[in-house]
Amino acid sequence: MIAVDDGSEFPARELVNSFADRLPLTLLCEPHRGPASARNAGAAIARGEILVFTDDDCIPDPGWLSSLAKRFENDSECVVGGRTVNDLSNNPYSSASQLLIDYLYKHYNAIPGKASLLTSNNLAIPASLFRDAGGFDGGFTRAAAEDRELCDRLRHRGVRLTYAPEVIVLHRHSLSFMRFWRQHFNYGTGAFRYHQLRSSRNDQNIKLEPPAYYWKLLRFPAKSENPRVLSLTALIALSQVANAAGFFHQKLTHSLRGRNGHAPH
Repeated sequence: MIAVDDGSEFPARELVNSFADRLPLTLLCEPHRGPASARNAGAAIARGEILVFTDDDCIPDPGWLSSLAKRFENDSECVVGGRTVNDLSNNPYSSASQLLIDYLYKHYNAIPGKASLLTSNNLAIPASLFRDAGGFDGGFTRAAAEDRELCDRLRHRGVRLTYAPEVIVLHRHSLSFMRFWRQHFNYGTGAFRYHQLRSSRNDQNIKLEPPAYYWKLLRFPAKSENPRVLSLTALIALSQVANAAGFFHQKLTHSLRGRNGHAPH
C-alpha cells in the first residue's frame, strides 16, 4: 500500500508510522504538482498487477478490495470504478457536490458495463493498461477532470470501463461556500483542458452538452431523498456558473498565451 504526500504541510510521516504495525504502508513524498502527478508517482513504484486509487478524504467500505477482486475475476482487462457516498449529509455544499457526481454517473454510466466516467477516488485499473496509456496527464495540476480525461483516453484505446455500485467509499470532503465555488471553478478550468485533448484525439471541435443536459441536472435534486431540495437545486445551479466561469477563464488565458507567442498548455 502506497500513500503519496503531494507537498502538503500535514505531518504525513507521523500518521503513516502510526499504522506501521498494522499495514505494509509506504509513504512517498512529492513536490506539490497536483493529484495526477502524485498518483503517477505512486503507480510507478507499485508492484501489484492491479492499481487501486482512492483519496485522503475517503473511507473505503470494509469489503472494498474484495468487491473489486470479484470484478476482476470475471474480466481482468477492464477498468472498474465504484460508488462514492457522501458522509457529510449535514453539509449542503458537500451534498450538492455529491448529487452532481450522482447525476454524472447516471448520465454517463447508464449501461454499467459500458461506462464512460469513473472518478479517481474509487478506481481500479490493471497496471499494464495504466502504464501503456501513460497514466494520468500531469498537465492537470489540480483535482479537476484528470480522471475524466484518463477515462476518455482509455476508451479511445478500446479499453472497457465498468461501473460497480457495490464497490463503495465514503467521501468526507467538507466544503464552505468559498471552497464550493473554488472547487467547481477549478473543475471548469480542468474541463477546458479535457475538451481540448478530447477534441484533438477525435479530430473534431470542442463540443459541450446540450441544454437538455443542464435542465435535467437542475431537476435532479428533486428526485433525491434530501429534504433541502430548493437549496440543493440553487447550489447545483451555482456549481454550473462556477464551472462556466472557470472554463471561459481558462479559454481566455489560453488565447492570450497564443497571441503573446507562448506555447499554450
